[in-house]
Amino acid sequence: MIKVGEYNLLKVLREVDFGVYLDDGGEGILLPKRFVPANTKPGDEIKVFIYHDSEGRLIATTQQPLGVLGDIVKLRAVTVTPQGAFLDFGLMKDLFVPKSQQLVGMRPNGEYLVKIYLDEQTGRIAATERIEQDLGNDQLTVKELDVVDLIVFRRTDIGYLMIINNQHTGVLHFNEIYRTIGEGDKFKGFIKKIYPADNKIDVAAGKPGYARVEDETEKIIRLLKENNGFLPYHDKSDPEAIYEFFGMSKKTFKMTTGNLYRQKKITFEDGGIRLS
Repeated sequence: MIKVGEYNLLKVLREVDFGVYLDDGGEGILLPKRFVPANTKPGDEIKVFIYHDSEGRLIATTQQPLGVLGDIVKLRAVTVTPQGAFLDFGLMKDLFVPKSQQLVGMRPNGEYLVKIYLDEQTGRIAATERIEQDLGNDQLTVKELDVVDLIVFRRTDIGYLMIINNQHTGVLHFNEIYRTIGEGDKFKGFIKKIYPADNKIDVAAGKPGYARVEDETEKIIRLLKENNGFLPYHDKSDPEAIYEFFGMSKKTFKMTTGNLYRQKKITFEDGGIRLS
């Protein structure tokens, strides 16, 4: 069964001058010649993205779109018409956002956070800004300390409302933010706390506890080696300076360097840390 708006692994049926046809259980789906991998022959299986061309026909591509069905992504508007807007999707054909699926109207070159969905009437993929209606915490699929995918949704008085695994929402509090972030940014995080009374969630960036330390240990050792065995950072260093250089919070930096010190891999000096 062909999945529109997703990647499919399909077998090559036959070659033609303008490409190859892939097995869809019928006459086949065209993969245009410019997207056919070198030395492809009938019987080979190719991973392709399936969507509709401008004439409404299913077509395959080996190009990688900026998102697939169900994804929430930030895309740039290239054309705006009375019927809707077209977003740069990373493919030859742009992604359509009907006027009814826009919040306040789109403008050319504006960037918008949208969800990719399948239009029930046309069977084509489209996009909507009406994301919040598909998010909810009534039935949670996560638990505390789970590592999750986060997307910045919008700024609030206490931090940023985050989209969790394209399903739930949670708050990343200002005191958990160590770099500049904005709407649509994506990064890994974890579930810091779930409030049972209403299933509200607090999240944090990175990985929980000492799992972070394990990831950052090699980074600090590498940076020390790249800087002649010494780095001018310590527990009194400015948190922003630490984040700018190491890409980690000051708390993680202190945990990691403390762990390295106990392993006798580094020593502490007045002006920083030194490789043992």
